[in-house]
Amino acid sequence: MANYQNTQDDGQGSDLKEKLVATNRVSKTVKGGKHFSFTALTVVGDGAGRVGFGYGKAREVPQAISKAMDQARKNMVTVPLRGHTIQHEVIGTHGATRVLLRPASDGTGVIAGGAMRPMFEVAGVQNVLAKTYGSRNAMNVVRATVDAIKKMSLPSEIAAKRGKTVEEILGA
Repeated sequence: MANYQNTQDDGQGSDLKEKLVATNRVSKTVKGGKHFSFTALTVVGDGAGRVGFGYGKAREVPQAISKAMDQARKNMVTVPLRGHTIQHEVIGTHGATRVLLRPASDGTGVIAGGAMRPMFEVAGVQNVLAKTYGSRNAMNVVRATVDAIKKMSLPSEIAAKRGKTVEEILGA
């Protein structure tokens, strides 16, 4: 696992936090021997509820990271936040990986392991409980986390679907 952090301006006037989740050396066997290249998995977020991930591959590590960052900036999703946590409990899947995300009270912190922690940190989620089941492959964990984020909805959306008020949905 590499420790890479950067804050860059994406040209739209917003600062994005970037984190490198994983790098890997891969090889292709050809007639003359092995050709090595590197892959990089990165996450990018604005710290206010938007997060994206990217996967890059190149002959050198810095180029792979650059490609992954570019892809991450193009594939951002919005995390529906309630204060500094997520709206509700949700399960996301990708392949043999399942992730369970639960909202947490203030002061809990980000209790998540592996590739989920940097995603929540760059997204601006400060209190969350998360658990990975099945495969802990970094790419699959990131994709399962994005799947869970996409499944989340706001109380106002649920209320509109059910024809109720937000107060009835929240039980207040």
